[in-house]
Amino acid sequence: MKIVEVGTDSFFRSEFLQLPVRIYRHNPYWIRPLDKDIEAIFDPHKNKLFSTGECARWLVIDGSDQTVGRVAAFINQKTVHAGNEQPTGGMGFFECANSPEVARLLMDTCRNWLAERGMEAMDGPINFGERDSRWGLLVDGYDKEPTYGMDYHMPYYRAFFEDYGFQNYFEQYTYYLPMREEKVRPLLHPAVFDRAQRIFATPGYDFRHVKKNELAKFAEDFRIIYNKAWAKNLGTSDMSTEQARALMQRMKPILEEELMWFGYYNDEPMSFFIMLPELNQIFKHVNGKLDWIGKLKFLYHTYRKTNHRAFGVIFGVIPEFQKKGIESAIALAYSKVAWKPGYQYTDLELNWIGDFNPKMLNFAKMLGGVIQKKHLTYRLLFDPSKEFKRHPII
Repeated sequence: MKIVEVGTDSFFRSEFLQLPVRIYRHNPYWIRPLDKDIEAIFDPHKNKLFSTGECARWLVIDGSDQTVGRVAAFINQKTVHAGNEQPTGGMGFFECANSPEVARLLMDTCRNWLAERGMEAMDGPINFGERDSRWGLLVDGYDKEPTYGMDYHMPYYRAFFEDYGFQNYFEQYTYYLPMREEKVRPLLHPAVFDRAQRIFATPGYDFRHVKKNELAKFAEDFRIIYNKAWAKNLGTSDMSTEQARALMQRMKPILEEELMWFGYYNDEPMSFFIMLPELNQIFKHVNGKLDWIGKLKFLYHTYRKTNHRAFGVIFGVIPEFQKKGIESAIALAYSKVAWKPGYQYTDLELNWIGDFNPKMLNFAKMLGGVIQKKHLTYRLLFDPSKEFKRHPII
């Protein structure tokens, strides 16, 4: 058994993509990620984190020349010291045959590579990118399909991580909500209706969905709300106007106006609830390939409206308007659309919420959400004598 670095070798790069196909070939819930999405993460020309960070990936080859494991390790300079008492790197894209020996070799390789570069801890399995995708190990919900950008994992992976010494840094919950009125109304907490009606009756408040012909305006509104409501909590820098416009343009091909809502007070933006079609419900038909055949399949399923699942990407209220019932109001504003007879979307999955964010967890519960999946983000301290601390509450 040997471990090899993927580098630029075309065969190794292909094996990095093909190993999960073999591991999950008999699993009806696994949805193959788009090859181009995975490759983009490891392309210095497409992933801006390479400008200041580093990344390497490896394969384990057994005695029969079969690939039996893969992993990546990386250093994101934006997060090395963010809220950490020790410089912390990351590892992810872990896939492995059911062999503790292979798993240990993969983890040893990541640990040694990071330690050689001055890291004293590693988080995993995480992404060489933002937290909104490919973050955490699935530990509950193996009978559910993954949402676009999130990973499905084998149940035996959990023991590999915990036996190696990884500890629970934070837990991630994916909430499911039915969207049909007759199903969701009994689940909604009565306070949601009371708070929403109070806001609706107060002059100055207005809630509206986006319009594609006004994307520049909504991009700027998104930027304002995001910077006030989220940037500091995520430990990231403020979003620029250019970044906000680029984000909206990237979403435009799949954006549906009635899934994206903004709240205003005296015409000033103060909240948003951003949803998109859940793309894995379409991408599961293309087998990881968005070539011309894959694009035709994508167009077919989009045109036929075969997808009935939406995905809650992000929700935010600026600090001055928190604890006023805005969350309830913007959710019920959307219900005026969602509760119409024949509405395409019948199910909603929210983006994962960390256990360090009790306010959002409580809101998901008030809306009638139930936990459908659970992921764990682990942390390994290279010096076990140091005190382990979980992610702070925000």
